[in-house]
Amino acid sequence: MPLKKIKLLLVDDEENFVNTLSERMKMRDVPSKVVYNGEQALEAVRTETPDVMVLDLRMPGIDGMEVLRKVRKTHPQVQIIILTGHGTTLDEEEAKRLGAFHYHKKPIDIDELLGTVKKAYRERIEDAMVAATFAQAGDFEGADEILKEDKRK
Repeated sequence: MPLKKIKLLLVDDEENFVNTLSERMKMRDVPSKVVYNGEQALEAVRTETPDVMVLDLRMPGIDGMEVLRKVRKTHPQVQIIILTGHGTTLDEEEAKRLGAFHYHKKPIDIDELLGTVKKAYRERIEDAMVAATFAQAGDFEGADEILKEDKRK
């Protein structure tokens, strides 16, 4: 599956970490946009709607859990992967309940994260194809339900 077309958003307030992560993704032919806080993440979702977002939980201002809540409501098709160094078991349960695609803890092997990004992107594309099929058949309500379906794992 070609990943050069994926719209990947990386969100973390640790600038060195997220910039390095972006470079490592780029070395694997996966371009990404980088933002450094929750406010920038919400703006990026509004203006560029990513396919997949890799999101830190602990950030100043709007934290990752609030970004997850808001994006699931406004753009449910975006697949959100949590990547945090400070998460707890309760955070993981809450993130999954809110519809996170997956929950990873730092440090993480780049290839493991890339595998999760690929799975999330594949699911995003499959959902869009199913919704398009429903819409083509005239079942716009069914298409809307597919796109708004909660992604609890």
